Formats: sequence, structure tokens, C-alpha cells
Amino acid sequence: MVGKNITGFGSSICVCQMGPGNSHHLCRYPKTGFTVTGEGKVTVVPDTAVVDLGITVNRPTVKAAQNETNSVINAITLSLKDLEIAAKDIKTSNYSVYPQYNYDGGPSRITGYQVNASLTVTVRDFDKVNQVIDSATSKGANTVSGIRLNVDEDKTKQLLQQARELAIKEAKAKAESLARAAGLTLGKIVNIQEGYSSPRPVYAKEMTAVGGGGDTQIQPGSTDITTSITLYYETR
Repeated sequence: MVGKNITGFGSSICVCQMGPGNSHHLCRYPKTGFTVTGEGKVTVVPDTAVVDLGITVNRPTVKAAQNETNSVINAITLSLKDLEIAAKDIKTSNYSVYPQYNYDGGPSRITGYQVNASLTVTVRDFDKVNQVIDSATSKGANTVSGIRLNVDEDKTKQLLQQARELAIKEAKAKAESLARAAGLTLGKIVNIQEGYSSPRPVYAKEMTAVGGGGDTQIQPGSTDITTSITLYYETR
């Protein structure tokens, strides 16, 4: 087996090779180098929303509370499918049952049961977000929370590549300017590093469905996809 180890940048580079019965050690001193960093940013409008729909039902018995909750879930699901929301984008994220107690005038006693259920819905056509919320609340959802506005994964990858190109262009321009000011001649790029900042989801405020209100108005706003590129240059 032959092993090789290389260390150093802007100072000595030592190359060590070892094999059965022999080894040698070679050191050389490269040209000096420096690093520059460029940043690239692409602003984009979110095109995907993730909505958490809540259903709370209180009834005297567990069965009655569950039956009504299940009926609401089914009605909401059908209305979402009518809006062409795929079944894979409708997920039950919580389903819980709690007894309700009365503590007045003596020992506690169960007076009924509460069922809480949550549906997490991914809306890939942003133009339908407001319709999804209005349709769900009209079918019995009584809370809407955690609305996250995102950028589609494939689109994010494409825009990240654009941000990289902008960052590299800026880094190269900066390197040329610095080298010219310092009287240096740029050599080859010997290394590159990236610092990527993923776009943060935009959150809309929580809403409680109480009836009688106007149509929902969720605006996407914008978010940034940013990256920084560091180039390592040799100079001569």
C-alpha cells in the first residue's frame, strides 16, 4: 500500500509517500496565495405553502366527538381534492382525545370529551392557498396555524446555482481588483469553498375561524437565496 499526505497552503507543502521497503519525503514551497470571498443573492417569491388546519370538537361521549371529528376531516379532505390538492399532500399530523372534567362542588367528574385533530396540507399552487383555507374553514376547521411559505425544492436548486454564479463573478472581480492594486499577477484557483444559507420559510399569522369574516388574503412576499463563495488563488 502506498500512502500520500499533502498539507499546507501559502507555506511549505510536504508530500510523503510510503510503501513496503521504501519511503521518501519531498518538500516544496509554492507561490504565495490569498483568498477572496464573493456573495450571491437571488430574491424569489414563495410558490408553495404548508398549512396546518385544526379541528376541535366537544361532545358528551368519546364516540360522538370522534364521529363528528371524522366527518369534518372527510369533508375537508373532499373539498381539498376538489381544489386538486393531491392525497399525498394531505396528512393527519395529530389526533388526540381528552376527557373534560367538572371540578365544582366536590370530586371531579367527567362531563364530556374533546377531540383535537390537525391536518397538514401542502399547497403547491400558491394561487390556491386562500381558497384552501376558506374551503377548509367552511367545512369545519376552526383553527389555521403555522402557515409556512416556501420555495419549491427543484426551483431552489436552480436559483442556488444562479446565486453561486453571481458569487463567483463577484469573487473573481474582487481578486482581479486586489491583485491589480497590489501589483500581483493572479495564478490559478487552487481551492474553493461555499457557505450556503438556505431560504427561511415565511410565516403567516395564526387565524381562528369564527365565521362571518371576509375571504382569506395570504400574500407570499419574498425571500432570499444567498450563498458565499471563497476562492483560493495562487499569485506570482
